[in-house]
Amino acid sequence: LGPILSPYDTLTQDLGNRLQGPSLAHPMGTDELGRDAMTRILAGGRVSLGVAALATTVALGLGTTVGAIAGYYGRWVDNVLMRLTDLALSLPDLFLLILASSLLGPSFTTMVIIIGLVRWMNVARLVRGSFLTLRERELVLSARASGTRSFGIIFKHLLPNSLSPLIVAGTLGVASAIVAESTLSFLGLGLQPPTPSWGTMLRNAQQLIFTTPWAAVFPGVMIFLTVVSVNFIGD
Repeated sequence: LGPILSPYDTLTQDLGNRLQGPSLAHPMGTDELGRDAMTRILAGGRVSLGVAALATTVALGLGTTVGAIAGYYGRWVDNVLMRLTDLALSLPDLFLLILASSLLGPSFTTMVIIIGLVRWMNVARLVRGSFLTLRERELVLSARASGTRSFGIIFKHLLPNSLSPLIVAGTLGVASAIVAESTLSFLGLGLQPPTPSWGTMLRNAQQLIFTTPWAAVFPGVMIFLTVVSVNFIGD
């Protein structure tokens, strides 16, 4: 709905109207290059939500695969996969995000991949715990007795009964990914100008926080409201 709500272009500069306060013409003011802040916030929301949704999909896919294999087969397979998961959990997320972004270069695809690859561990532990409980139930024992293969048991019986924790993990993962994307963009390691994102807008506004506070308030409020909303959906 961004183009419908705002008549301005995200990249068109108007230096004569730079750093203007909120008004009827510009409800959220203008930035240091005279661009309409509301237009850029709406466009930045597409970027932040897109990165978060796709990164969470990557994390859910990888975490579900690892957790399902570990929980279903157990024994040494479970031990190996869970120790690798514990090792990944012990590494600091922000350090990995910064390192990967520096090595691969900032881009939309890079952000999706690296955020997804540092968010899968909790999903794997949730799925594993659910599978360990479900695999001893009568429905699984009946499926084995009737000759159903492991692939069928996992996808027809175990995964559908593990959707509740996955849905919660997914919604919380979206909120976490939004914060991660904003953090990387704020540090200058995310999407680069002139592409708008909430983190980039916060980074540009830090030098103007005392003279034009609205430049930081509006993107910050959008991050806050989005994360809280997604968490409420998870609840």
